Amino acid sequence: MTPRATTALARKTTLVMLGVFLLGACSKANSARKAVSRRFHHAPVWTPAAPAAVKGVPQAEMQAALTTRLDAAPPAGVKADSWRHTRALYKSLGVTPLWLTASGLDKDRARVLTDAVIRINDDALRTDEYPISELSAALTAVQHAPNPTAAQWADVDVLLSTVYAALGSDMLVGQIAPKSVGQSWHINPLEDDVDSALVHSLGDTLERGLAEMRPPDADYAALQKELTHYRDIAMKPDWPVVPKGKTLRTGQSDSPSRMTALRSRLFAEGLIADSTGGAVYDSVLAGAIGQFQAHHAITVDKTLSPETVNSLNVSAAYRLGQIAANLERMRWMPRNLGDRYIYVNVPAFHLTAYDSGEKALDMKVIVGQDYEDKATPVFSDSMETVVFRPYWLITPSIQSSEIGPRIAADPAYMDRENLEYYKDGGVQRIRQKPGPKNALGFVKFLFPNDYNIYLHDTPNHELFNKDVRAFSHGCIRVEKPTELAQWVLGWDAARVQQAMADGSPDNTSIKLPRKLPVYITYGTAYVRDGQLYFGNDLYHRDDKLVKAAAEAALPGAAAREKLEELKKIAAN
Repeated sequence: MTPRATTALARKTTLVMLGVFLLGACSKANSARKAVSRRFHHAPVWTPAAPAAVKGVPQAEMQAALTTRLDAAPPAGVKADSWRHTRALYKSLGVTPLWLTASGLDKDRARVLTDAVIRINDDALRTDEYPISELSAALTAVQHAPNPTAAQWADVDVLLSTVYAALGSDMLVGQIAPKSVGQSWHINPLEDDVDSALVHSLGDTLERGLAEMRPPDADYAALQKELTHYRDIAMKPDWPVVPKGKTLRTGQSDSPSRMTALRSRLFAEGLIADSTGGAVYDSVLAGAIGQFQAHHAITVDKTLSPETVNSLNVSAAYRLGQIAANLERMRWMPRNLGDRYIYVNVPAFHLTAYDSGEKALDMKVIVGQDYEDKATPVFSDSMETVVFRPYWLITPSIQSSEIGPRIAADPAYMDRENLEYYKDGGVQRIRQKPGPKNALGFVKFLFPNDYNIYLHDTPNHELFNKDVRAFSHGCIRVEKPTELAQWVLGWDAARVQQAMADGSPDNTSIKLPRKLPVYITYGTAYVRDGQLYFGNDLYHRDDKLVKAAAEAALPGAAAREKLEELKKIAAN
């Protein structure tokens, strides 16, 4: 059973808004568009030691043994991609030992790698795709053999490289394929860059190289801390279930048992300091519920509503899984997003503009509603143009399903809403002329993509006052269009206001000084201003991903035993 109650308000509002003309302005195609290409940055290529012999085993024998091992089947459980990266690593650096010296195992470098693997659960990565048991057995074999053979040394070297390649690949592009868990994710994970990153990071600065494969931003590190915190909570008896019942407002009473459960639940998450109290839903409880609602994408009214109770009753283990799932989503992002870029998190209804790693601008947004084909996809592209006083070119689907029937029912509708017919390739289409009624407002921001999604102004600014903001036809309405236009163009406020004012030329396109990356993302657990939030899973994309990430979020006894075994062996 997955938590869907937090989307109830969004769906209810959607149905109400379907009859409103200024719902939005976009539709989308079905094909994906390749993301803006970003390369990883690394130190110069490391040169292996290539000893003439390893503990008396000649180099020629070592190379033959390595070749034999690499031509054989991959270790059990290792993904095909990880094995391909392992073989590419040896091909790039020569078929020579990567973890061995003339005296045997390079213990310092091997310990750096094994330490990283032992801490794998800090990133919510599953252990079943790493040959941990095989590596432990191979290390034990060479430790106890008086004269290890070439095959034994090759086994150790290749297993260390396989673990390294698997860990690096998982950090760089994620462990779970987005398509396998229904994510509608169309941001290129830059898989082709992994081989280059692995080669460049396998050097004397191995510890730093491994660290740099992890998403480098502070948001990832903050979410890691929350993972540890929620893992501690999830390993204890789960928080109490709050019985369903009537909606409560401040000052109202309910059964002592229900109020006791509510207080115990809020106390378990640290939202109140004392779990004792009476049967009254007092201001302390209402304040705690308001805080809970603000952090769980629920309209903040401080009432104990059915939606709030359902969210309170989502297990700590599921919340832990959500955090793990969103760490994975962050690993799906390119490592280098650019010097200046725009980042939209759809479940948070939020846009942030970054310049040189610092927040330059942030604002609320309105995103695609959870209805038919209007869900905003996850993708990235480059903003190229700003259009002032734009036409709204109504899409064929909106024209046939919404606008056409209104015109047929009311002949005066077109004049009243400032609409006109125009020809598009010989087909009669409808568009809305620029002006104060225009559904796109006074400015739109274009980053050409296969979904016909863009950012734009809106005449309905009162919608930004709502906590759940999923009303559009897929496009994204921005709260501060004037400030955004200033930032992307480098213009002052007066110049932007003039371009938007009545009497200025309609449908004026301005090219950006340079293309600006835009990332439309989907993160349902995130940290903002040092506090954890669970966003509204508008499109139910957490279900499969949280299930897939659950084992990594809270590893079982077998996984913990494997890591402990490796830890003991690595210590020697």
